[in-house]
This record gives sequence, structure tokens and C-alpha cells, in this order.
Amino acid sequence: MQHQQTAYLLARLPIGFSFLGHGIVRFPKLTSFAEGIAGAFAETFLPYGLALGFAYALPFVELLLGILLILGVAMRGACMVSVVLMCALIFGSCLLENWTEIAIQLFYGLYFSILYLFADYNGYSIFKTQTIS
Repeated sequence: MQHQQTAYLLARLPIGFSFLGHGIVRFPKLTSFAEGIAGAFAETFLPYGLALGFAYALPFVELLLGILLILGVAMRGACMVSVVLMCALIFGSCLLENWTEIAIQLFYGLYFSILYLFADYNGYSIFKTQTIS
């Protein structure tokens, strides 16, 4: 069982640090980041205010999810929220016809689905979790 728990830890850490990094680097330039994202959707039917609000919230959501993934807290919930986030990003990428980005987002969605599936192996967490034997 320890090998499965170690493998799960090794699977959740890289994506957790990826999300943590995505969130952190956007904070110093939050306004320009959000306005840039919202401006990119000007040629789509998506209202500017909706795109702007989403872009302002995105770094906070990424940071929170990154922390949860790194610490191994609420893994199933974090994975579900992450898949919902990926769906929103995929939808936005479709509106922008950014097909290359969609492939990356699909991979992230699959990754989170696998983490969700094997969450019973989340033995290395800051909280004691019940694992399968």
C-alpha cells in the first residue's frame, strides 16, 4: 500500500505546483492579466464583464487548488473543481479557436480525473485520511 500512496503523492505534486505557480505569477500583474484575457474575448459573444470577472478570479482559484493538491487536502473535491475549471477554459479556448491550448487543457482534465479515481491512495496528506487496504 505504501507504494501506491507514494505514487499518488508523486502524481499530485507536479500538477499542484503547476497550479500554485500559475496563480502566484499572475498576482503582481493581476489587472493587466485580467484585462488582457477579457480583451481577447472581444471578438466573441462572451460579455466583457463575464470574461473580466473570470480572469480576475482565475489566479485565486489556481492558487487555492494548487495548495490543496500539494497538501493533499480534499482531493476529490479539488479534482472536481479542477475539471470544472478545465471545462470553462476549454470552452473559452474554443471561442478563441485556440485548438493547441485545448489539447493541453484536455490533458489536465484527464490528469485530474485520474487523481480523482485513485484518491483512496492519498495517504500522504496533512490530514489523516482513510485509505483502502
